[in-house]
Amino acid sequence: MWYKLYSPRPNFSPAPRLSTKTGEWKRPARRLASMTKIGKFRFLNKEGSLCEIGWNGPQREKLWRYNQHYFDDLNAHKADLREDAHKEILQNWIDENSPGFGVGWDPYPTSLRIVNWIKWSLGTDGLSESALHSLAIQLRWLSRRLEFHLLGNHLFSNAKALVYGGLFFQSAEADEWLAKGLKILKNEVKEQILPDGAHFELSTMYHALAFEDVLDLINISKCFPNRFSHQQNCQVAGWFELAPKMHHWLKTMCHPDGEIAFFNDAAFDIAPKFLELEQYADKLLSKIRNFINSSIVHNSDSGYIRVTKGQATLFLDLAKVGPDYLPGHGHADTLTFELSFGKQRVVVNSGTSCYGVSAERLRQRGTHAHNTVVVDSKDSSEVWSGFRVAKRASPLDIRVEESEDGANVNVQGAHDGYKKIFQRPVIHRRKWVATDNNLTINDKIEGRFKNSEVRFHFHPDVIVEVDKPINFSVGSIVLNDEKKIQFSTDGSAKLTNSTWHPSFGVNQKCKAISVFFEKDEVNTIFSW
Repeated sequence: MWYKLYSPRPNFSPAPRLSTKTGEWKRPARRLASMTKIGKFRFLNKEGSLCEIGWNGPQREKLWRYNQHYFDDLNAHKADLREDAHKEILQNWIDENSPGFGVGWDPYPTSLRIVNWIKWSLGTDGLSESALHSLAIQLRWLSRRLEFHLLGNHLFSNAKALVYGGLFFQSAEADEWLAKGLKILKNEVKEQILPDGAHFELSTMYHALAFEDVLDLINISKCFPNRFSHQQNCQVAGWFELAPKMHHWLKTMCHPDGEIAFFNDAAFDIAPKFLELEQYADKLLSKIRNFINSSIVHNSDSGYIRVTKGQATLFLDLAKVGPDYLPGHGHADTLTFELSFGKQRVVVNSGTSCYGVSAERLRQRGTHAHNTVVVDSKDSSEVWSGFRVAKRASPLDIRVEESEDGANVNVQGAHDGYKKIFQRPVIHRRKWVATDNNLTINDKIEGRFKNSEVRFHFHPDVIVEVDKPINFSVGSIVLNDEKKIQFSTDGSAKLTNSTWHPSFGVNQKCKAISVFFEKDEVNTIFSW
């Protein structure tokens, strides 16, 4: 209520003086360019221009307009070639966005814009006087509009922006921004980064963004090392210890093609690519690169497991939906998995093409869009609205084992989501057994149910071959190099149409197999 009712007055006082750099600024991680020409943008795979939409036009959804106000293009690929255009668009934003009015002054886009303007200034000949004045107004505004009502990545971004502004400027006012930002980060880093290095919202995409945030904080701390007190320096030292953990977690959650696996809200082209983040980390830290030599990586605090056997790489979800008080980016995907063979994705989760409160948003968050069991046509967790979850599944009885000779890996677990939804003892148990030549999946439903199915969604680039689309038990998945993965089940299978969403605004047709339970358990085998 306070956030809705309280609106601070903008403070137009002159900007504080700039700090003197005593360390080297490193080029940050880059995204894809989003400004195609002056005043022309492409966000979420939709184009728009200032002359048609302005900065606050209703012709585009709120998330698109948020991206418009981030100014990510200032630090994107080949940004140096657009420096003059950037100066022009910066001034246009200042002229057209009165302080405190429009979506661009919401705290989240304000936070990202502050950081992007400062990054750009440190890597070029600097911001104009009017831009520096606007930056100070934005920092004062943000310091009184912090998103404690949302928490999570929003509050983290708010605090990061205050730290950036507090170091970039030098005055008593800037010291207050720095102290406030560091105080929030002290609590939020401890809360949001789990011991295994994962971001606590359990989304690979948001983890990549959080990893970038920590690297950005390290970068600016090395640029202005003399601005910190002794106590603050101790806090900053913790970022250097945290980054390698976050890097390792993200590396374990990337397919052999170098891109993230899709668990919870996840899509390409929102965060920088993993390789871009890794190269950024290499410039800031020593010995950041590490290799995955084990056939099993169990990220026990976050609940994700990576298994590598032969040419197959598996990503298994035995995780919670998300933080109990912040499940907004969670999907009803408990006990789902993804599979790559070589560098080709084979079994995929839906991905994310949209936010908001549409039916499509709910479908993509639902259990049907993932590679797990649907009981009586219900989701395993009650996803609702755009960013809400009611009754949600909790993982149970997790075991991870490898045979003494290393011939097979056995991972098993269960969840109680359907028990909570049906208010009766219904438990889904799943076991994966992986060898160099096959993957066996055993699904069992304990308790009463009318009908159940296990779904497998396949990447658009693979071809699914079966003798008939309904009631088959054997089929083949044909890869790009014409290799085949054989599919068999002791249930009754049906080939259906599905969609994959690798980026926002993108819907790619693909195939899925639904296997229907004829008793309380079903076995599915992929062999190669």
